[in-house]
Order: sequence, then C-alpha cells, then structure tokens
Amino acid sequence: MARAWRWLWIVLAVAAVLAFAVWQIPQNPGKFVFSLLNGATLAGIYFLLASGFTLVFGLMRNVNLAHGSMYLLGAYIGWVVWDRTDVWLLGVAAGFLSMAVLGLLLQIAVFRWMQGEDMRQTMVTIGLSIVLADIMLWVFGGLAYQLDPPRLISTSVPIPVVGGYSTYKLILLAVAIAVGVLLWFFLARTRIGMMIRAGVDDRGMLQASGTNVQLVFALTFAVGAGLAGLAGVLNGGEEAFKPGEDVGVLLGALLVVIVGGMGSVVGAAVGSALIGVIQAFGLAYAPTYSIVFTFVAMAAVLAFRPQGILGAKA
Repeated sequence: MARAWRWLWIVLAVAAVLAFAVWQIPQNPGKFVFSLLNGATLAGIYFLLASGFTLVFGLMRNVNLAHGSMYLLGAYIGWVVWDRTDVWLLGVAAGFLSMAVLGLLLQIAVFRWMQGEDMRQTMVTIGLSIVLADIMLWVFGGLAYQLDPPRLISTSVPIPVVGGYSTYKLILLAVAIAVGVLLWFFLARTRIGMMIRAGVDDRGMLQASGTNVQLVFALTFAVGAGLAGLAGVLNGGEEAFKPGEDVGVLLGALLVVIVGGMGSVVGAAVGSALIGVIQAFGLAYAPTYSIVFTFVAMAAVLAFRPQGILGAKA
C-alpha cells in the first residue's frame, strides 16, 4: 500500500512538471529554454562542489564543514595567480592544486587522528572555516572579485529560441561532465577506486592486505578538496565572489549530497541536476520562493527515499 502511494506522488509530481512546461513554453519559449540552460550550468558548478564533498563525506565518512571555505579560498588564490600572470589557465590550476594541498594537510593533521569521531570532526572543521573566513576577509577585504576568462571563450553560442548563450557557461558544463565521468571511472573501474571503497567498508582488512590505507585516504581527500577549489575558481569566471559565500555554497553541497545520496558520484550528478534546475526556474518564475522550492524538493525526495535518490540503505 505504501509503495502504491509513493508511485502516485511520483506520477503527480511528473504531471505537475509537464503541466508547467506545457503552460510556459507557448507563452515565452525563450525564457523557458534559457532557464533550462541556466539550470544545467548551475548544476555543473554544484556537481564539481558536491562531487568533492561526496568523496570526503559520503565515501570516507569524514565530516568536513570547511568545504565551502575551500571553495572560496580556491577562488581567491586562483584570482591572485590570474591577476599576477594574466593567464587564466594558471589561475584555474592554482585554485585546484592549492586546495588539494590544503586538503592533504588537513587529512594528515586532523582527520587521520579523528576517524569515526563525527562530533570532533564537525567542531574542528567549523572552527577552521571561521578562521579561514576571517583570514580571507582580512587579506582581501569585503570587495567582490571576478576572473576574466580568455576572449576565445567569452563569446556566445547561437542557440535557437534564446538567440545566444554564454560559451563559458557551456564549457563549464562540459568540464563538470568530464570530471563526473572520470570520477565514476576512477571509483568503479580502477584498483585505487576499489581500495577506497574497500577501505571505507573494512579498513582493517584492507590494511592487512598490505595497502597503505592512510595514503589512499589522504590522496582521496586531496582530490575532494581540490574539486572544491576548482569549482570556486571556475565559477569566479562567471560570477563575482565575495566574503560570506562559503556558507551558502556549503549548504548547496549538503543539499545535493543529501538528495542524490551519500557516497554516490552518480547520485551527486542527479542531485546537482535536480537542485540546479529547480533553483534556475525558481529564480526565473518566482524569485521570492526559489530557495523554498529547493527545500520542498529535498523534503519530497527524503519522504520517499530517506537515503537519497541513489544512496545505499544503511
């Protein structure tokens, strides 16, 4: 009986989405398609951020609430390198590598000694995020910063109905898709990926097989933190960033991981797409209630799938 009710609510939700599309497309097809494209590119940024978060939090069971601060710090460091060299790709690389190094140090100095102690990890990373936020405010002030991508990708691509769309946003979406495919292949098809998953399930057994578990986990943490920095510097080429954004970014990553399912890269992609599209359409058609729609979607998913859309049952 409960399963029948679930399917009924799913059918009603799909019917509501289709009804909205049928109602809006004839009235203003350009606005609808533009909102859909914005939702897809926003989902790309969410995925870059949430994929790193799901590696650290979902797979390794490490609570890193400084993930949003790494996003913002990566954006700032990328901006500094770009400003000094005038080479955008160097700024992007600096944003990723600097946060990967910080993540590596954080795993070695903090998480290695607090494995399984969620409350201590939470308190330490909250403190770290506050310290990082104050340092960034002290160094960079309260001004907004933005990177300028190369002219080659600062153009627009002709698209029917909407006329043209930002080339940079489409490249950002392509990067997110490429990262998603590489992460899935890395975790599902490589020896190291199998070690990571085995180490989460039974660390003692993996260590007994001669594998350096600490090294595997440290490198995984570095990749997750690096992806946060990458998301920050890439989004910094599209939108200006400023102090305080780390909190909102962390909340977005949490929403995506909860909706998609912890520990699932594919779930992070699905959750990013859902949250990104809902936010984009909310901002376009009902900006006052955009954030409300996001939390309603999360509540609806958790009502039917408490573990998330693609999360494994506990």
